[in-house]
Amino acid sequence: MPRPSAARWCLVLVVAGCAASSRVSVGTGAIAPAEPATPTAALVAAAPGMVGMRAAISTRLDSIVSAAIADRATPGAAIAIGRNGRLVVDRGWGRIDWRDDAGAVTDSTLYDIASLTKVVATTTAAMLLEEDGKLDVERTVASYLPEFGVPDKATMTVRSLLQHSSGMRPDLLLWRQYSTLPEYIQHIAGAPLQYPANTRSEYSDWNMIVMQAVIERIAGRRLDSLLAERVWSPLGMRDTRFNPDSSLKPRIAPTETQDFRGGQVWGVVHDENAWKAGGVVGHAGLFSSARDLAAYAQMMLNGGEYRGARILKPETIARWTARQQKFGSRALGWDTPSARSSAGRYFSARSFGHTGFTGTSIWIDPEKQLFVVLLTNRVNPTRNNQKIGPLRRVVANEAQEAVLDAPLRVWEADTTVAATPR
Repeated sequence: MPRPSAARWCLVLVVAGCAASSRVSVGTGAIAPAEPATPTAALVAAAPGMVGMRAAISTRLDSIVSAAIADRATPGAAIAIGRNGRLVVDRGWGRIDWRDDAGAVTDSTLYDIASLTKVVATTTAAMLLEEDGKLDVERTVASYLPEFGVPDKATMTVRSLLQHSSGMRPDLLLWRQYSTLPEYIQHIAGAPLQYPANTRSEYSDWNMIVMQAVIERIAGRRLDSLLAERVWSPLGMRDTRFNPDSSLKPRIAPTETQDFRGGQVWGVVHDENAWKAGGVVGHAGLFSSARDLAAYAQMMLNGGEYRGARILKPETIARWTARQQKFGSRALGWDTPSARSSAGRYFSARSFGHTGFTGTSIWIDPEKQLFVVLLTNRVNPTRNNQKIGPLRRVVANEAQEAVLDAPLRVWEADTTVAATPR
């Protein structure tokens, strides 16, 4: 069969995005949703109809993702969609690379999840330390990192870092001058602010680089060690790690071709700042799979409990994932839906999620007990490929449109809040 053209790919997006208008919002008695799983239970596979979702969701995703691959938006994709503690989609499409002999994508393919590191790793670690009584988001950064005890950063708090309102520059070029996290911190501490802290929000990797340093000073151990013990191991997230071993390379989706790094980046973090500093950095560097991130998302929907393990308290999750600002869409670490968001049109205003530069995203809707994980390597072979945005939105819309036993409401975006470019 011939590959769909770019025009056909756009048509698939339009048709999928408009599907909701041709059906009623609330399902009939023909749908028999399962009771939500108990918080201690692990995700189990289920047919969509068992959780009040349209049976055709997998077929529709086949068309959407296949068209995106044919249009070279990404060589492959892994998607996990869950509702009410059941996993209704958990599979891969395409290949890990554009080579004809590249391995097929599966739910266990390891992707460089880029800025999802900020929430799955760094924000989660900060939540743990707050619950331990060791971190106070209202305290100044300087009270944890004396290097920040300079006049223009006197009002910068941990909250400022987490909601991207610190005033720090969004520069991504530290790696050209420095090669260690302490050197990064020293440079950031001495760099002038772009605007006074807490007066507006501007997304910056520097916030989570500094947040990592705060966490490690408090915990007395490295970020990856803390999380492996307290989050990934209890949740059974066996694919999730920084700096994956070379033996896992056949399962890893390669990213960009960079001549200055010797060719295609494969099995090593794509982000240059994270790469130069050794791969364990608070803003990027984590590798994970669709099946692992599904477990993490369900833990968040369960109020912090999964497989009999208590990771976080429900009240901690509720507070950290709620929008914090009048001048931006940010929660604490997390993002919330906004104009032109990767969450699409229908995720509730109480939803939370994040995206990653390599072509990844995760969105979680507590109102519908729904999550959507999308993993791609759209930067393969070049970051100039910008076709991931429509794919993210249409996959999110498709998941929401498939819910038949709850109202489908168009999210009324606050037009004063601009979406952060990705």
